Amino acid sequence: MAETSKIAKMASKLSDELFAEFFWTKVGPEDANWPCEDQAHHGVTTHPADVVFWYDEPYTSKRTFVHCDLKSYAKGTINTATVQGALTSLCKQVACAEKSEGWRDLYMHGNVTPDVCGLLFVYNHDGGYDKDFAAHFVNIKNDKLPLPKGSRAFVLGPKDIAWLDNVRYEIRQMRGTAGPTALPGAANCKYFYPQLDGRANLHPEKARAATLEMLTSPWIVLEYEVGASAKRGFVVFYRRLGETEEEFMYLLDYLRHYQVLEHGTTIAIKSFQAAAHATTTFQKATQRYIEGLGGGDNSELATKLRAIKYSKMTQTVSDFSEIDLGMDYE
Repeated sequence: MAETSKIAKMASKLSDELFAEFFWTKVGPEDANWPCEDQAHHGVTTHPADVVFWYDEPYTSKRTFVHCDLKSYAKGTINTATVQGALTSLCKQVACAEKSEGWRDLYMHGNVTPDVCGLLFVYNHDGGYDKDFAAHFVNIKNDKLPLPKGSRAFVLGPKDIAWLDNVRYEIRQMRGTAGPTALPGAANCKYFYPQLDGRANLHPEKARAATLEMLTSPWIVLEYEVGASAKRGFVVFYRRLGETEEEFMYLLDYLRHYQVLEHGTTIAIKSFQAAAHATTTFQKATQRYIEGLGGGDNSELATKLRAIKYSKMTQTVSDFSEIDLGMDYE
């Protein structure tokens, strides 16, 4: 039982460190049980809550509360039955949390408009899982899950967690360096949400966190300010492989359309597990994009595009010792 507890603690420790870097805030008790509101259909008397985080939404007045089910599995125990069972259980938890007074008393702030969603966090603690995790969910139909209409449940598998963990590591490394690519402290950073057409960003200063939608998208954009002049900079953490010029041109179009390419900004693109020739492909895509604009190689926009720094991230793997976790006294 003690060994199982320490393995479970690995997912808890990693989630704490990971989501703190994305400006999520933990709320309420961990590992708490609360009464099921639909015992006849759910077949249980209580539901667990491993941990709950919250963040403010950028485009609405809502505060999202992320009800997490944290799993720490060895590679041999990650199978379709296991993960589908965990997802079904999580959906039941979310369905109850949305209407549970007991859950609300434990986790919800009373002065906000809440939105509860679920997150299944599947960490592979021995690092040996190399299969297609998404294949476990191919036969699941969303409308068959025990989740109310309009509710949301997200899944982060081993590769998703490895990606986010490497983004976290890269941010910390950049804060420890000097020069033009150095990041300031967290107080001067926030995750970037553009002003969408016809949809204002209601909380440009308050909503600093990376939402689940951003964390599960092809890229994560971190915005920061440096010095007394508040000079803006951006780091784009890019998950795609960079195998074609077209995918980079799509990214450049995103940066241009949403006014990231403003005067005085520093833009860096950090690529994770990129293709061997991704750097060359990015250079060719940039030149092709400039030529497509028709303003010439010496235009202001062309100069800004050529100033974008593209590089590959240093890959790392978080490794937890059961002995160290067992000695982690509080």
